[in-house]
Amino acid sequence: MNDLKNKNIIVTGATGGIGNSIVKKLNDCEANILASGTKSEKLDELKSQFKNIKILKFDISQMDKIEGFIENAVSHFDGNLDCIVNNAGITIDNLAIRMEFNDWKKVIDINLNSTFLLSKFAIKKMLKNKSGKIINITSIVGHTGNLGQANYCASKAGIVAMSKSLAIEYAKKNININCISPGFIKTAMTDKIDEKYKEILLSKIPSSRFGEPEDIANAVLFLASKQSNYINGETLHVNGGMYMA
Repeated sequence: MNDLKNKNIIVTGATGGIGNSIVKKLNDCEANILASGTKSEKLDELKSQFKNIKILKFDISQMDKIEGFIENAVSHFDGNLDCIVNNAGITIDNLAIRMEFNDWKKVIDINLNSTFLLSKFAIKKMLKNKSGKIINITSIVGHTGNLGQANYCASKAGIVAMSKSLAIEYAKKNININCISPGFIKTAMTDKIDEKYKEILLSKIPSSRFGEPEDIANAVLFLASKQSNYINGETLHVNGGMYMA
């Protein structure tokens, strides 16, 4: 993806397993990267690992500060923004009848509402150049549902529908908005899954394995590049065949 060289790209949730891999792949393509997250230690590790990337600590749950975050981030790129990868998100799982409303709301706020605001203010910057790419990381369970994750599933399904609407609104401005929907990927989150449940999950994956963070990062490279210019409002499923849309 040599056309990503010197492209200005924001990556949120950059300190997790998938986010870290996205940053690495983009760095290999010589993109200009601003990596964001909430954990100072992890951000420092990224900075030491990838000398040329820019780091900006930010909690996307602070929705009243998201516009300022985008302004600050883009100022590191001399005012130009080519792509944002909205990867940050959380889970707070429980069965519906036991789920506190605050836990429902917190997941919806961080995963869906913040992604909307990040996209909104990124689009405002991209309109100046009449080009840009927005890549929203969703989840397989946003399409299938999942036990104990009504809040998380709703937030991820909402991102898909929202992205389609944004894609329709700004396609004529040469701004592409797409989603990547990971299946079960080897991360700290899936490491916590009980071994018996892992066996059940693996039995449902035709590829008979969990994905690697690099599988998602490779999809990001494609959607960020000019090779995906005629793809808009779509969801790229990366799940080993577990769910076929």
